[in-house]
Amino acid sequence: MPVDSPDSVEILIQHCLQGDQAAWDRIVQLHWRKVFNVAYKFVGRHDEAEDLTQDIFLKVFKSLATFDRRANFQTWLISVSRNLCIDHYRSVRKERESVDRAVDTDTLAPVSPDAGPIAALEHRDRVALLRDALATLQPALREAVVMRDLQELSYQDIATRLDLPEGTVKSRINRGRTELGRQITRLREAQEQAVSSAIDDPHTGAK
Repeated sequence: MPVDSPDSVEILIQHCLQGDQAAWDRIVQLHWRKVFNVAYKFVGRHDEAEDLTQDIFLKVFKSLATFDRRANFQTWLISVSRNLCIDHYRSVRKERESVDRAVDTDTLAPVSPDAGPIAALEHRDRVALLRDALATLQPALREAVVMRDLQELSYQDIATRLDLPEGTVKSRINRGRTELGRQITRLREAQEQAVSSAIDDPHTGAK
């Protein structure tokens, strides 16, 4: 019986559901390339596609019991993979948009020598806001975010520098971005409230 025949896959699935790790390893081996190709089309990077493929297989394993045995396993697997890749893409896009809204992409770029005094002042304010927000992060999260988003290092380079698994690096970056956006919003609201209070009471703080 060919190892990739429907009957063989059915047997492997049955063994998986009975706790046979070797059977699951065989399923992964048979279908890894197909799932990887789907992931790569979404992320466009080999290392990220590998990580996403691992995540997909983990989620597929957890939902294996829900697979309708009357359906084609490979068709189901690819469909699940695409849906998870779409979810991943949306999550990453939302996360990046959140960071972009909170931090001007030119925040750390040198201000143009042709910029006027108001533009220069606004630039300094953005830099100060970002620095204040970064200062509130846990050191491990701050280091990961700076390396990824400001120094633009790859996940692999960061993992090598920090001597950590890439999965841990990505987790720190995601947590750091979320917390950074939250702190920037908090600091910005505090600034706006202070300005509003000063306008309402122009004599506040007067000598």
